[in-house]
Amino acid sequence: MGRWTKLATAVCVSVLGVSAAAAAEIKVLGSQGSISVLRDLGAGFERASGHKVVATQERNVGDTVKSNTPADVVTGGPTFIDELIKEGKAVCPRVNFARAGIGVAIKAGAPKPDLSTKDAFVRMLRNAKSIGYSSVGSGQMAHNIIKSLGLEYELKAKTKRLDGFPAAEAVARGEVEIAMQQINVILPVEGAELAGPLPRELQMYNPFAAGVLKVSKELEAAYLFINFMAAPQNEAFLRRVGMLPPE
Repeated sequence: MGRWTKLATAVCVSVLGVSAAAAAEIKVLGSQGSISVLRDLGAGFERASGHKVVATQERNVGDTVKSNTPADVVTGGPTFIDELIKEGKAVCPRVNFARAGIGVAIKAGAPKPDLSTKDAFVRMLRNAKSIGYSSVGSGQMAHNIIKSLGLEYELKAKTKRLDGFPAAEAVARGEVEIAMQQINVILPVEGAELAGPLPRELQMYNPFAAGVLKVSKELEAAYLFINFMAAPQNEAFLRRVGMLPPE
């Protein structure tokens, strides 16, 4: 059994009882789709363990990892984490900690559209003056859903791709009437609100996983944190922030 696997096996899920003398600071790499939940989970971990968590939103998590930037935990899709493990950038085990569905953002106080069925969703899209979503992640999923409904060309003239910031911010600023994005990314945006999730028959989910980076200088605290992230006790918290536990 290798050094990394031995350490991973030795670290227990519980983080209670860590002494102040053993407190460490760990850096966690996240994206726009995960940063809010990482910071909130980090705060809970800090209270339980005494360790400090610094979660940063990276423009491109993969580029940050491949440049060997000092950090301890990396997050992203399960396939992405598996690739980093194969490349020797991250070490086993990968931990799945959440998944996020897509919702519709509207301006705060605006009438909420009917999203209960596929037909109602299609009516909303056709009636909207403008629609926004990103070019990656949940935005690309939204685009694929529109394409599967045969609406891609019908809606093209009033659709904007919004990258570099939460699409819901464009709704709050009045740049688009509605936006489609991960629910957990919509909820924190001031001036916008969640109209509701996509209809069940159209809903898609982004899965999120975490791994410990091989360059980590705080291996024990890093393993404790990724186990904390996936603890069943966090399910109610995930639901409050607009995410779901992993399947």
